[in-house]
This record gives sequence, C-alpha cells and structure tokens, in this order.
Amino acid sequence: MQKTSAACARRTVLTFLATAGVLLTTGLATAAHAADKSFTMGFAQVGAESEWRTANSESIKSTAKAQGVNLKFSDAQQKQENQIKAIRSYIAQKVDVIAFSPVVESGWDTVLQEAKAAKIPVILTDRGIDSKDTWLYTTFIGSDFVEEGRKAGRWLLENVKPKGDVNIVELQGTVGSAPAIDRKRGFEEIIKADPHYKIIRSQTGDFTRAKGKEVMEAFLKAEGKKINVLYAHNDDMAIGAIQAIEEAGLKPGKDIVIISIDGVKGAFEAMMAGKLNVTVECSPLLGPQLMDTARAVLAGKTVPKRIVTKEGIFPMEVAAKEFPNRKY
Repeated sequence: MQKTSAACARRTVLTFLATAGVLLTTGLATAAHAADKSFTMGFAQVGAESEWRTANSESIKSTAKAQGVNLKFSDAQQKQENQIKAIRSYIAQKVDVIAFSPVVESGWDTVLQEAKAAKIPVILTDRGIDSKDTWLYTTFIGSDFVEEGRKAGRWLLENVKPKGDVNIVELQGTVGSAPAIDRKRGFEEIIKADPHYKIIRSQTGDFTRAKGKEVMEAFLKAEGKKINVLYAHNDDMAIGAIQAIEEAGLKPGKDIVIISIDGVKGAFEAMMAGKLNVTVECSPLLGPQLMDTARAVLAGKTVPKRIVTKEGIFPMEVAAKEFPNRKY
C-alpha cells in the first residue's frame, strides 16, 4: 500500500512539473511574440522640401517595411493644418503610436491632448515643439539644432579671420520651425564673442533650393560685394544660393564663404567642386531608431525624454574622402 501511495505521489509531482513547464514555455513564447508583434504607426511628415527630407521619409518607410510595421504615412506639404488633420485621422483609426516632425514649434497642444485622451503615445522626430506640457509627447528623437548652429559659428571663427568687419548673410529655415529658431540661436551665440562678425541680412528661404536662390539674389542686389559669408540653415538653400552667386559673376566658396547644415550628397558634390566650404551634419536616417523606440514604448519600457543623434562637421578638404560613405 505504501509503495502504491509513493508511486502515485511521484506521478503527481511529475505531472505538476510537466504542466508547469508547459505553462512556463507558453508564457515565454507569448512574451516573445508580444515583443516581436507588429504594430500600426501613423506618421505625419512635414513635406518633401529638400534632399534631407526625402532621405528621412525613405528611411522611415524602408525600416517600417523591413520590420513588418504597418505604416500610415502622410505628407503635410509644409502646412501645420495638414499635419493636425493627419494626426486626428490617426487617432480616429486607433493606431498604436503616432510620430511626426512638426512643421512649426507652437500650436500642438489641443491635438496632442486628443491623442493623450485616446491613450496613443506620440513620438516627435527631427523637430521639437514648444509646449508647457511636455507629457503630451513621449519622447523626441533627432538632432541638437542649437549645437549645429554653434558648430557652424565655431568653424567660421576658426577659419575666417577678420581683416575688418566680416559681413554675413543668413538664409533661415521655415519661420517658426525648431531648426530655424535653434540654428540661428546657436550660431549667434558663438559669433557674438567677436563684434567683427556681423549678420547684415537675414531672411527665410523656407528650406528650399528655389527660395534659397531667390533670397540670395535679393541679398546680392542689396549688398553686392560687401557680402563675405553666407550661413544657410540647410544644404538645399545653400545650393540654390550658389546658383545665384555664380549668376552674379562671383565665385562661391571663394568670393563668398558658404556654411550650411545637413550633410547631403549635393553638399559634398558642391564642396568637391570648391563651391561650398563646410557642411554641418544632421542625419535624416532616423527610421531604425524610431521603430526601436516605438517598440520599447509599446512594450511599456521607459525611454529617455530626448534622444539625440551623434553627428559631425565636414569641411571641403575632406569631402572627396567622405563622399563614398554618404548614405543620403
């Protein structure tokens, strides 16, 4: 009788362990599946105003496709009302996460409060917003625009020594946008250390090549050969300005020193041609980082409030060597 009871007990223990093992394995499999599970992202892009933006959109689309993310993508054509409409559409569709690159810094609180009420996390990419309620978005992924402006300013002070006043004209980005505000602020923060460096003209070129050319033509008409330096908030505006400078009978990169930001292939080509002096890098390849961050957020993990990409600065002297490595 005792032997029978002992055998029954052993069978009960083994059955329990086997069941527990199945449950544990099932639990681990479920957790692994949850971690790998696809999700739906609504992405509201600024537009397609530059080489940089095109590369940024492609990085997001190709990464989403490779990772099996259901991406709903919209192009705001550089209009805030279009982005707000897209975000509201994503809320109505009950996407898992919303990401966008804000056209301008202000005016987002109402629509982001709607996303928060719907319990949909929001990730800012490339550009930040100006809001007192920082909990309206989960995190920001992108560059430090102020530091980009500082890098441009430091290069100028180190490489263009004054023999009198150094007259600078500035092509700003879209009015009210984070990069336009911050790149101007960072640049001015550095050059104010020496009163010889003076911004004599500053106007928006809206981050486009055509507008950059148009505004540079106006600068040249007003100031002519007084202009020593052009500081452009992005490469596309600088490339447009180069056309205007050449049409005015001047040599870009020599008669007028040109500093720009982004580091697109077009800028490297201009540097190799001796027409652009330096570009400050701002990487558009945010797709992998965005998808990884979205997965972490949806898994309930804590992510930093601000995720800043690491970037460099490239003067024309290194352009030929670096050009084969450029991915955008």
